[in-house]
Amino acid sequence: LVVLRALTYILVLGREGIRETAETAVLNANYLKRGLEDIYPMSHDDLCMHEFVMNLSDLKKETGVTARDVAKGLLDYGMHPPTMYFPQTVPEALMAEPTETESPERLDQIIAAFREIYGKAHEDPEALTEGPWTTPIRRPDEAEAARRPILRWRPQNDENPEPTE
Repeated sequence: LVVLRALTYILVLGREGIRETAETAVLNANYLKRGLEDIYPMSHDDLCMHEFVMNLSDLKKETGVTARDVAKGLLDYGMHPPTMYFPQTVPEALMAEPTETESPERLDQIIAAFREIYGKAHEDPEALTEGPWTTPIRRPDEAEAARRPILRWRPQNDENPEPTE
């Protein structure tokens, strides 16, 4: 199905559409990177392709706020968090990969959210280390979730207070 999805994407966009899509993805990634590089150190200084990696090790040393905390903080802004801790060669890595469909206005919102989170990390780090605050599930036990994943959702009720597999 992945191959079928890719083929459909190629057929719908065509040769010029694929090129334009790729160029827009690169433009968006560099725009976002430039909007954040003055406060979030980047793993590489040169132009990026469709993604870039931030190194949040200094933020962690200064405030105790980790890359995971920043990613979870984005959930409170209604944003999907970036990839955490990859690549493993970059300490406290966050890999941002804005898509070609993001508008300049949306990219500005993302930059603003990252900047607010940076400020919050210095002013009230506990607000980030304890969050997210607006999601139905705040901080699941990730080790337990990896050991015993719940693969089907069943609604909770009085007879079934805990979600089951």
